[in-house]
Parts: sequence; structure tokens; C-alpha cells
Amino acid sequence: MSGDVVLPDGTRHRLTGSGGFPRSAAPATSRIAYAAAHVVADPRAENVPGAPAAVDWDRTLAFRRHLWSYGLGVAEAMDTAQRGMGLDYPATRELIRRSAAEARAAGGRIVAGVATDQLPVGPASIAQIRDAYAEQLAEVLSAGARPVLMCSRHLAAAARGPEDYQQVYAHLLAASDQPVVLHWLGDMFDPALTGYWGSADLDLAADAVLDLIKDHAEKVDGIKVSLLDADREVALRRRLPAGVRLYTGDDFHYPELIRGDEAGHSDALLGVFAAIAPAAAAALAALDAGDLTTYDEVFAPTVPLARHLFAAPTWHYKTGIVFLAWLTGHQDHFTMVGGQQAGRSPAHLARLLVLADAAGLLPDAELAAARARAYFTVAGVPQ
Repeated sequence: MSGDVVLPDGTRHRLTGSGGFPRSAAPATSRIAYAAAHVVADPRAENVPGAPAAVDWDRTLAFRRHLWSYGLGVAEAMDTAQRGMGLDYPATRELIRRSAAEARAAGGRIVAGVATDQLPVGPASIAQIRDAYAEQLAEVLSAGARPVLMCSRHLAAAARGPEDYQQVYAHLLAASDQPVVLHWLGDMFDPALTGYWGSADLDLAADAVLDLIKDHAEKVDGIKVSLLDADREVALRRRLPAGVRLYTGDDFHYPELIRGDEAGHSDALLGVFAAIAPAAAAALAALDAGDLTTYDEVFAPTVPLARHLFAAPTWHYKTGIVFLAWLTGHQDHFTMVGGQQAGRSPAHLARLLVLADAAGLLPDAELAAARARAYFTVAGVPQ
């Protein structure tokens, strides 16, 4: 079998593969790190746009065990390319229950998303939004996962200012029997979230969420920030009350944000960590050991990969995540819930293939090449 692949531009690329990264099942001690894991679709089912999600539960849970085996935590049901874009709430609820049970068995860390996506699309009152959030919060708590209060499209549409956010979130924080993670997702991930926290001015939005955190610091473990703006994240991090973490969701600048500075560092809750788990675990182990040279060397080639994965339109990043999961043998097909495998072009995925190889993330070059050749052949690129 050959490691050669003909790319859509006509060039022939030979995959080099990798000897892999050292595996340490123990979580990092200097940082908390979660990977936002994707759902493996059942390729035999009607996973087409508009249809209920049909999940391959065995493969889905196996991928979470893969992440735990590298000492990473799992951020469950937070995938913005699936929740609201393919994964309906009944499937989400089942996913959280199954994954939380699997986490207990594996001794793995898990957080899970709380949202309002059981409500129908369209207008909802603040009271309906609050109650929908509360219903999902109770489900996550009963499953045994730490809640992440995700941004709600319904709340973004209904809120008339910061006071509506304060009302809804204060109710939820009071209802939780443990500290939660808040969530600030930029409109590059979901345009429906423009103006979240009560203002399209991000400085005013930051003030609003900080007021909430300061009023309820004992109930806030941290805030996950995905604005793809490193300077803004650092500024927010420095204003947080003592003991409240900032979990970076910045898939462009994560190495320097996690590394930190004299004033502090970010922990991690990242979609890209699902694709680069072996490298991420190795980098964090180096950071634990104070080996910043190795930390930088391991992460450096993953950044071009991450920037390509999350290129605009950013919400289609999960197509690349699933493509890489297929190439690396974590699933046997390139099918996604909602038919989202069509979200990226062959040219985009060809570049992803090359970058993943350069980052040492394709341990079996022949398997990856065989699957890439099959994909490109169907896409009209003779091999």
C-alpha cells in the first residue's frame, strides 16, 4: 500500500506518518484541559439535513475513551457544529447520559452543555427560556457532569439588554448545586449569537458578564471564551475574581493563552483538542515539567492546522474534525449527522490532510492515504 495521494490541484503528496506522541493517561497538573468531542454518525441511517440525528453510540463513546486515555477531559454536547445544526435535543440528552456514565467508569473528567434547544425555533419569552435552561441544567446535574451554561440563540433574540441575561443566569446559578462554567461564543461560530450579554459592543458585553461573575463568584468555576481575540481574552482573564478560571476556546491562539504570562494563564476547552489530542497531551505534559521548549515545539505545527480547521465559515470546522477522525481510524466512514460532511470542499480537506501530516497527527500513513484516495476519487480527483 502506498502513502501517496493525488490532491485536487494535481500534485502528488506522500504522507510521512508519525511515530506518535508519548501517552500519559494522567491529566495535566498545571492546567485543566477539555476537548469538545464530536458525535459519530450511523452511516447506515438517514443522517441528512433536517432529519433526526442517528448516532453510532459505540464509536462515539470509544472516541471519548480515546480522549480520556490521553488525560484530557471531555466537553460533551457543546459542539456548535452539531447542536442546533444536526444534533437534536433528545439525542443530546442521551449523549450526555451515556458519556457521563462512561466518564465515571473511565475515571475521566467531563463537562456538558446546557442550552435551550428543546424549544421550537422562533420567538420565546424570557420565562420560557429560563425554564428550558433549568430543565437541561437538571438533566446534566442528574447525569453527574459539570454544567456549562451555553449561549442560547433564543436568549440572544429575546433579551433587550444585560438585565435579561442577569435575570436568567442568576436563576440558573441559584439552582445549581455545584459551580458551573459560563460560555461566551462569538458570532464567527454562530451569527445568531451577535450581541450576547446584551450588547454588540464587546467591551460592554465583557462588563456585563463580569458583573454576573462577581455577583455569583462562588457558583462560577470559570468562563469559556471563544472570540478568537487573544488580547480581549487576556484582558477579561485579568479582571476575573480570584479562583474563577478562564477556559480558552480560542482555536487560533491557544498555545500562548494556555502558556500564560506573569499575570496568569488560561485553561482550555477547545474543539481543536479533539483533533490534536496526542499532541495536546504531550505539550501539556511538557508544561507540567517546566519544559517550555518542548511545549512550544509540539504545539507550533498544530497552529496552522487549527487555523485552517476553523477558517471561515467557522461553524463548519467539525467537518474537518470528522475527516481527521476517519483518516486516523477512529471511525470507518466520513458521514456526519445532518449531512454536514458536505460543509468543506475537497480542496479544503486536501490542505487539512497535508497540515495534519506535518503536525505528526497521522500515525498510520498508509491507512490515511488509502482513505484520502477513496474520498478524492469520489470527489472527482483521479488517483
